[in-house]
Amino acid sequence: MNKDQIVNELEKISNFGINLLNSARENSNSVEEKFSDNNQHYFHGFAWYATYFKAIETTYYWIKDLTEKNLLTDYESEIAKVGIGEFCLQIIHGIPMSQSETVRPNEILIDDKLMQEFQKVSKAFISGNLSVSKQKLCELIQKNSNNGISPNFGLDDTYEQIRQEFAKFTNERIIPNAHNWHLNDELIPSNIIDEMSELGVFGLTIPEEYGGLGLSKTAMCIVSEELSRGWIGTGSLGTRSEIAAELILIGGNEEQKKKFLPRIAKGEILPTAVFSEPDIGSDLAHLKTRAKLNENNYEVTGNKTWITHGARANLMTMLVRTKKDIKDHNGLSILLAEKTSGTEDNPFPDQNIKGGEINVIGYRGMKEYDIAFEGYEVPSANLLGQKEGQGFRQLMSTFESARIQTAARSLGVSQNACDLALKYSQERVQFGKELINFSRISEKIAAMFAETMIARQLTLYAARIKDTGQRCDMEAGMSKLLAARTAWTSADSALQVHGGIGFASETPISRILADSRILSIFEGTAEIQAQVIAKRLFESNNR
Repeated sequence: MNKDQIVNELEKISNFGINLLNSARENSNSVEEKFSDNNQHYFHGFAWYATYFKAIETTYYWIKDLTEKNLLTDYESEIAKVGIGEFCLQIIHGIPMSQSETVRPNEILIDDKLMQEFQKVSKAFISGNLSVSKQKLCELIQKNSNNGISPNFGLDDTYEQIRQEFAKFTNERIIPNAHNWHLNDELIPSNIIDEMSELGVFGLTIPEEYGGLGLSKTAMCIVSEELSRGWIGTGSLGTRSEIAAELILIGGNEEQKKKFLPRIAKGEILPTAVFSEPDIGSDLAHLKTRAKLNENNYEVTGNKTWITHGARANLMTMLVRTKKDIKDHNGLSILLAEKTSGTEDNPFPDQNIKGGEINVIGYRGMKEYDIAFEGYEVPSANLLGQKEGQGFRQLMSTFESARIQTAARSLGVSQNACDLALKYSQERVQFGKELINFSRISEKIAAMFAETMIARQLTLYAARIKDTGQRCDMEAGMSKLLAARTAWTSADSALQVHGGIGFASETPISRILADSRILSIFEGTAEIQAQVIAKRLFESNNR
């Protein structure tokens, strides 16, 4: 296919996907009790099909834009051919929702005739030998990698400059040290935090009037991916500041914005999100930690869990129940609870707060904690927005950005896995030749690179929508859903390429595998993302 043919065929597939989903959605009237627990396979499967078609659509936009700018090369063309070819085959034969769950066209009520039509529409991508295409792509990956050339992400000059700046920092300061930090279960070193602060990581999207850089969510995605490519710990450290800053920007009053945002932007304040509780998980609306107003202070009592960076952080964005008689989300508020930064010997030095570390297999660098509060005092002036009962809504308003950023972190982890697999396969000799010269290995690597790029285009698309101020919970959920699965798939494939040595803790790919596993769990599990996407799809259909 030449450049114009690729664009035209991608457009056909994208348009047909919309028609196919609309037809299947019309058939959903036969599904009883929408969104009941008994029908999750149907609705979540529908969400996965919709995510695939949105990913194909955003890949079409990417290829079309490069073509119009005369920037499309064989490298990007082959990535699209391999990635879309594989996606189309999965659409026809079944999409993996997890390692043990596959959803097939008939299960979401796609008409057999329509699926046969889709097979014809997508024949340009699936009729040839996909194995040959993957081997050709792998040859291009090797050639360009050896010359230091990356595929064109479709970024403008400013964003590309940002990417290259953070890629340089990651290559020089993170990658050479990350595995030792992980093996020793160390906190991210203070000097690295200082350097990240100087680069503007913590004030990236904070408006200039509050001391930040005032950049977009798209910039945030680019930075998060590059830092996570080095180590998910450094990529995720910025998430703490991003969540806290957005909460304050959306829900805080002017006094709170002026007090906290400039210090967050400078890295003087390291925030932590104190939301989850034992036995609560994703059901945050029913959390139990109580904050009782006593004169000018709230006294917080309760237990929190999975608090990332809980000891060293000095600001807790804390979701608590301020209205004890209201048991649902309407009784919740957010407190901006300041605390003393802990040390290794004394992680929680303040009165009425105790915590213990949760040992984890990956996602290290900040450490996870259980925290117990017994009358911990927070000034009433630190009630976010100075109005009780708004906490759940305030928190939900940040989920779009948080999920897009998690997708970006997933991309960094996935790209790291791709790079490690490529490097090892070029160096390791078996049966007289490098691993990369065995077709199963080269095909595996090509598929990893291609799916990572497709997930990247979907994530950048979600970020661009967020930058316009439009609602994008569905697109954010799609990007997180696909990118998190991609990270795990890439890490697993890369470890397989390494063989036995990959299972040794001394080998970086073992860290990548452990890090990748958390991505489909936090910021809403894969199942929660699928539920959000499906509800939006059927909500739109009923307007």
